[in-house]
Amino acid sequence: MKKVISLAVATALTCGMAFAKEIKVGAVMPMSGPLAAYGQVTNLGLTLANKLQPTLKNGDTIKIVLVDNKGDKVETATATTRLISSDKVVAILGALTSTNTAQTIAIADKKKIPVIASVATNDKLTAKRTFANRVCFTDSFQGEVVANYATAQGYKNAVVVVDQAQVYSLGLAKAFQKAFKANGGKIVKKIKITSGDKDFKAVVSQVKKMNPDFLFLPLYHPEASMISRQSKQLGLIKPMFSGDGVANQTFIDLGGKSVEGYMFTDFFDYTNPPSKTSADFVAFHEKETGNKEVNSFTALGADTYNILIDAMNRCEDPTNSICINEQIKSTTNFDGASGNISIDKNGNATRSAVIKVIKDGKATFKATVNP
Repeated sequence: MKKVISLAVATALTCGMAFAKEIKVGAVMPMSGPLAAYGQVTNLGLTLANKLQPTLKNGDTIKIVLVDNKGDKVETATATTRLISSDKVVAILGALTSTNTAQTIAIADKKKIPVIASVATNDKLTAKRTFANRVCFTDSFQGEVVANYATAQGYKNAVVVVDQAQVYSLGLAKAFQKAFKANGGKIVKKIKITSGDKDFKAVVSQVKKMNPDFLFLPLYHPEASMISRQSKQLGLIKPMFSGDGVANQTFIDLGGKSVEGYMFTDFFDYTNPPSKTSADFVAFHEKETGNKEVNSFTALGADTYNILIDAMNRCEDPTNSICINEQIKSTTNFDGASGNISIDKNGNATRSAVIKVIKDGKATFKATVNP
């Protein structure tokens, strides 16, 4: 009898393995080019999450197909089309910046392929897009966090430096201005720059003459670090605040001593993990990389994968992209690597934010702001 039972169990396992399949998930990331610092740390999160959970509950194996978009809009469109048409992915994770993620969503939405963005915060990103989702907060929330903090510090007026080539920058600037004005603050001047600019001496000189209480720079790290450096060279010493666009070590490396005291909003702080799940991810990151410092983009990258797997496990057919999308939008109080996340019917996440300040060459936790 024992032999018969053993044979039956062995047969069942063999059949289960025979029916298990490989399911492809796409990832569009800037692994090279000016935004590579973001892509590499975010992709690390996907890789670690996949190592922790490589299969679905039914035994199907998940394969991540990564395509480098080089931080370029055209490359993003090509990568997205390839993943859907050639690789037959059931979902796409990425593509980081709001501009490029919007491109991915526009293509994927028509093909009914769900997208989960890790750090694309522009408010309009998910508007009228059925298959668009994100695990990060929106710029309207992030802008309020900065404005409320500035008001609490007693800052009455501000200069905003905005990148007219990035929808992320434009959206975050608008959100901050609205909230800051509602708090009784005054925007002295909004100065426009363009991604790739390197000489900001004229901008710095202009700000110096206006003498604002502080500067808000909703920029990515290349431009923000150069403005900070050139400000110090020209003697402009004012509090500076950015959004998550500078939430990486590269910003600190580029800015050097000029970014001491610089503040920014972020999604996660590894020194203050909000749950055991989060603490366990921090420990796994250190085990795999030898580095205990977890970039917030890494944690959010992991959660795009984690939430996708959770959604797929709730579908009878885990390759059914329509079901996957519906289940993503049913995510409630998900215990993720980066914290607690809920996603609404529009694909937007409700989550906390953290404020950090650069001290002694390190991004240091300052406060948590709940929605």
